[in-house]
Amino acid sequence: MSSVWTNRADNGFRFAYRASHIVRPASNGVVQSGGLGWPTAFIFARTAPRLRAKTVEDREILELVDPVADSLGLEIVRVRLMGGTLRRRLQIMAERPADNDISVEECARLSRAMSEVLDAADPIAGEYLLEVSSPGIDRPLTRLKDFDIFEGLEARLETDRMIEGRKRFKGLLAGTEDDSVAIDLDGEDDTALIPFDWLADAKLLMNDALLKRGAAIRAARGEPEDDGLPQGSADQPKTQTEDDA
Repeated sequence: MSSVWTNRADNGFRFAYRASHIVRPASNGVVQSGGLGWPTAFIFARTAPRLRAKTVEDREILELVDPVADSLGLEIVRVRLMGGTLRRRLQIMAERPADNDISVEECARLSRAMSEVLDAADPIAGEYLLEVSSPGIDRPLTRLKDFDIFEGLEARLETDRMIEGRKRFKGLLAGTEDDSVAIDLDGEDDTALIPFDWLADAKLLMNDALLKRGAAIRAARGEPEDDGLPQGSADQPKTQTEDDA
């Protein structure tokens, strides 16, 4: 196993019950709506959290590395084991829960600590490259709390089933209601509530507001605009090897 680190960032039983899609007026209150717009449908509760770890292999790895990150005061945002022609790539995104960021030094420490656990457990057949990174600016949103933390920012959501003829939604995050994600959809007056368990993918969108937020956070910390750390998107991170450090 090789290591790369960078600063960029159960299957359980499913219980079906009948419920209406929810639409919350942007001004107040919560109302239920059936028929046109947000029709009544079957939804499933108690599904496994797929956004952090999609496959069985991902979930097995997450179970191994979650305690390691916790011991270092960090949280795992996402685990992805991706295929390759010669060797696979294990991408693990992590952050400090206090400020949703991580330093290169913390990435390196986490990489070394996880390598020991992964080498001992050997959950991946064959060679693979371990990449530890921050979630990046246009980060994936993988936990329900992320939708509260980044409320007011633009995001793109994708569901695992059709809702009014579509699976993709874009708009401003409006927090959460119980176990649903609230989003002010582009071109619509209402705030839609989408069950968190229905999400197949979710991420922030790169725009001026997101860049200004990042600049304000760096300024509050007294950091320069260009801190010399590699930058990249959540989907295509730039990496830094230990030999380059």
